[in-house]
Amino acid sequence: MEEQWSLIELFNLGGVFMWPLLIFSIATIALILERVGYLFYHDVKVRKLTEFTKEHLAQNNLKAAVEYLETLPRRQTAASILLVLLKSAKYGESRMEKAAEGEAQERIRRMENGFNYLTALSSIAPLTGFLGTVSGMIGAFKSIAAATDVNAQLVANGIYEALVTTVFGLIIAIIALIGYNLLVQRVDTFASEITKSVNELVPVLLDIHTENKSDNI
Repeated sequence: MEEQWSLIELFNLGGVFMWPLLIFSIATIALILERVGYLFYHDVKVRKLTEFTKEHLAQNNLKAAVEYLETLPRRQTAASILLVLLKSAKYGESRMEKAAEGEAQERIRRMENGFNYLTALSSIAPLTGFLGTVSGMIGAFKSIAAATDVNAQLVANGIYEALVTTVFGLIIAIIALIGYNLLVQRVDTFASEITKSVNELVPVLLDIHTENKSDNI
């Protein structure tokens, strides 16, 4: 009958290196959940907000568009970027785009907080696992060298016990990489959508500014 192992037994088999791997696994899950929660709380939807803004601008009412964006909570990530864009309209196209770009970069930087830790964990975890395996192999071969009767079972037991840390290290790295790539994809989607929205609104704002200048002449 095939022997079944519990997680606690596997953890004990891995030896002392399982403790840093446990810390890495907790840190990985915590980082992923925290970033997912951040992106859910800070609404990163762009298109609907852009359409509302365009509706106000279509009526040549820049002030109403600004007031509408100011009423939205700060957690509306796209709102703060579009608000900066609208408030900078009077300074011309270049200043307008730079202001929106600066605000967008700051918002994206906040979204990406912790991403570098995920990439670090995806590299450190398997290396720690390999280190545990090497340490276990050293112990296994030491036992083999000290044994008077060496058999296949003695060799196999030492090797599969040593490989436990590698398995756990690779599992952590896979989880970290999957989480990182999914989060990066969401941030990249937001970045492309906000860039598209800014490009759509800039010509409209320039037209409004030109019309207002003509009316004042």
